Amino acid sequence: MDFRLTDEQKMVRDTVRAFVQKELLPLEGDVLRNEREGRVGIEREQLRQLQLKAKELGFWGINTPEEYGGANLGPVMTAIIIMELSHTFVPFAFGGSADNILYHCNEEQKQRYLIPTINGERRSCFALTEPGAGSDAANIKMSAVKDGKHWVLNGEKVFITNGNEADFTMVFAVTDKERGARGVTCFLVDREMGWRSNYIHTMGEWGPASLYFENVRVPEENILGELNQGFTLGMQWIGAGRWNIAARAVGAAERLLQMGIDYAKTRSTFGKPIAERQAIQWMIADSRVEIEATRWLALHAAWMAEEGLDTRHAASIAKLYGSNMANQVADRVMQIHGGMGYTKELPIERWYREMRVWRIFEGTDEIQRFIISRDLLRGYVRLGEELV
Repeated sequence: MDFRLTDEQKMVRDTVRAFVQKELLPLEGDVLRNEREGRVGIEREQLRQLQLKAKELGFWGINTPEEYGGANLGPVMTAIIIMELSHTFVPFAFGGSADNILYHCNEEQKQRYLIPTINGERRSCFALTEPGAGSDAANIKMSAVKDGKHWVLNGEKVFITNGNEADFTMVFAVTDKERGARGVTCFLVDREMGWRSNYIHTMGEWGPASLYFENVRVPEENILGELNQGFTLGMQWIGAGRWNIAARAVGAAERLLQMGIDYAKTRSTFGKPIAERQAIQWMIADSRVEIEATRWLALHAAWMAEEGLDTRHAASIAKLYGSNMANQVADRVMQIHGGMGYTKELPIERWYREMRVWRIFEGTDEIQRFIISRDLLRGYVRLGEELV
């Protein structure tokens, strides 16, 4: 069993790390200032220019198949890249990608939705969560009623990332209420078909949306995948997101911990640096242990995805542990910094606010615990057989 990164993985990691240090870290002061003054941290056009710079280095469509101009680096490399990008809070992602379930488009849909999204000409959002169906995703109520060659959608979605910016959505609605989760279908719905969105203010800088559908008519050819098979697509999207959050947690927590280490060496109380205080040393040591544990949980789940294995159990473990770890590290680093950590002059409080939602979206802590315990109690997973 060899845990070492390959030469290619090291090269990719180091290239992304250099890009973050050269192009993204210098922007952090401006991002914080803009957000303090009520403006967007970084404009979309500036992000686009950064994506084009990264494209010159070969970072474009990191998980996009080669046939669409992507690099198709795979889940493990993706996890490594996410860890590096998450060393900064600048909201950057490499271009040339599309949601994983968009690859279920038929040939005509690919021309209208998939390829324009990969090229950055269109923006999508994933709309599953409803006011009464968050963790209980199978309980969605949005209805889709057949009317000739159209489906008529009525309902509301909430906490939809990119919901205010997207020009089309992958929205899930009940097409056969008698079948429960097996009667859910995913539709590709252009904003011009009639749905609208409202911004939701949160404690963090993440600004999701509520989406409203009032008799929105969608052509039957806009079904993504198969009729009544949408719930499987939804779970496929969410499953990848869970170990991605664990990878994000590693990068962000590493950056925060380094801030705590650097500050502890320079901040003195009662005649000596606080780095010499046992209370501070234990915060640093515990954080290091927890970050390393999360790294391997995330990489293991990513490796299972790359091997085509069922990742649900491993992804839930990684997401549960990683999201809680990041919140704990942020809290410790704020404590190490004292009053300065609580100010908006440093990014600690920003991360503190941002990370809290990691324990909620893509499945709450409670739903992850339910999944993990259910798998064990029902014998879907057996202790001591996690390595496959």
